[in-house]
Amino acid sequence: MNYWLMKSEPESYSITDLKQQNQTIWDGVRNYQARNFLRLMHEGDLAFFYHSNTNTPGIAGLMRVVKKDIADPTQFEPESQYYDPKSTSESPRWQTVLVEFVETFSNPISLSILKEKFSAEELILVRQGNRLSVMPVSEAVALKILGMKVYQTEFRSQNSF
Repeated sequence: MNYWLMKSEPESYSITDLKQQNQTIWDGVRNYQARNFLRLMHEGDLAFFYHSNTNTPGIAGLMRVVKKDIADPTQFEPESQYYDPKSTSESPRWQTVLVEFVETFSNPISLSILKEKFSAEELILVRQGNRLSVMPVSEAVALKILGMKVYQTEFRSQNSF
């Protein structure tokens, strides 16, 4: 199993939306490096759902890849902002995955905490100028993030008044 981090602006699509729908196609990715990461995903891989472009950006939850190698349907829709006139159904340029909801973190892990805990070499997300919407996460970093989620939840519940 591999681990990933996938960004979305909560006003466009949030972890709450995914929880309500249970599954979604992760469409609209139009960066070649991010697209190549989507092509490397496998069924069963876990992905951290990251809320970007918000007051407190951070990891809001967890999702699982349930199907890979899906042609992103938005590339064929002329009215879509993600339309690609060079793409054809015989030779699509943009692939994506189907993901399913796993969990919402009761206490999201903020970008500032991630920057404190990880170097730019450990976690691409914290690199200066990084704008990728899909990126790999090493198993060691993923397990540490999952441990942080558990710790934050236990700490807050033990210290609530």
